[in-house]
Amino acid sequence: MAKVILKNVVKKYGNNNIAVKGVNIECEDKEFLILVGPSGCGKSTTLRMVAGLEEVTSGEIYIEDTLVNDIPPKDRDIAMVFQNYALYPHMTVYENMAFGLKLRKYPMSEINQRVEEAADILSITHLLKRKPKELSGGERQRVAVGRAIVRKPKVFLFDEPLSNLDAKLRVQMRAELSKLHTRLQATMIYVTHDQVEAMTMGEKIVVMKDGYVQQIADPKSLYDKPVNKFVAGFMGSPSMNFMEGKLEEKKGGLFFNEDNFEVRVPDQMAALLKNYVGQEMIMGLRPEDIHDKVYAAKALTDNTIKATVEVVEHLGAESYVYLTTSKTSFIAKMGSDANVEVNQEVALVFDMNKSHFFDIKTEKTII
Repeated sequence: MAKVILKNVVKKYGNNNIAVKGVNIECEDKEFLILVGPSGCGKSTTLRMVAGLEEVTSGEIYIEDTLVNDIPPKDRDIAMVFQNYALYPHMTVYENMAFGLKLRKYPMSEINQRVEEAADILSITHLLKRKPKELSGGERQRVAVGRAIVRKPKVFLFDEPLSNLDAKLRVQMRAELSKLHTRLQATMIYVTHDQVEAMTMGEKIVVMKDGYVQQIADPKSLYDKPVNKFVAGFMGSPSMNFMEGKLEEKKGGLFFNEDNFEVRVPDQMAALLKNYVGQEMIMGLRPEDIHDKVYAAKALTDNTIKATVEVVEHLGAESYVYLTTSKTSFIAKMGSDANVEVNQEVALVFDMNKSHFFDIKTEKTII
């Protein structure tokens, strides 16, 4: 397997359309790296440049210690799994998996061994004689992955491979791909727009927006310590709530005033926010850190606010409650026993120890 390095990589289409803007990424040997971001952020274009399917406008891409900018895709020793699987409809599963090896003139004994080994890993041995039209979406996905495995490449590239599957199968295939990575100990780069996929699968996540890398970190660090408002809002489901207000110093402490409510900032945070007293700013709080006062820990109840329920989504083990203060709309994640109704005014407790603060102009994280 191999390390993949992108140095100041830029991709332009024409003079004005810059899809990727000076990206710097390092994917370590045997690492599972995720590129995540909204549609149009440049993640798939970046992956395709690594594969050699898109030409690099400027910058350098290395696989191991080899500069691959001018090396054709077939000679980069990579294998790519596409969103649409790209299986040959007239070939059997076996023939689809063996095709690339036959082109490279491997002996039949080795082709058989590799195909059977990959089929066993993916539990598709019983499908080898079928054609793609006889397979379900999940089975086709496994075949596409199997076709990549038999190559034993230096790097596996995945371009939103699960997006055509239904929700339940996506969850199952996420787990299967994670187990596959552990078993193969392979270098994998995976593109998705789904932050849940990114959080559950990636060892390292690259968050992109508008062609720029916003942050590179492990899932927990991205979730707990986002560098800006975009990353904070993008990572997590439901996404982080944002509220605009002013910092005020009074009663021997620092308070965030939203106009309809005020909550006290913990002392350890207040010291880092002293230069922002009297200024407008953005406070972020995740839905799971907003509690119904009835069930909240007593130590948190100092920061109680009132809001009106707009929508309640019951999801079995938990409920998503959509609320408003007339100025700000936000979501609270509550237990299934939450006794709230639409148009009801409820008392909520903010766990301010989990709060985040962002500069209102730059949207960069202050704390």
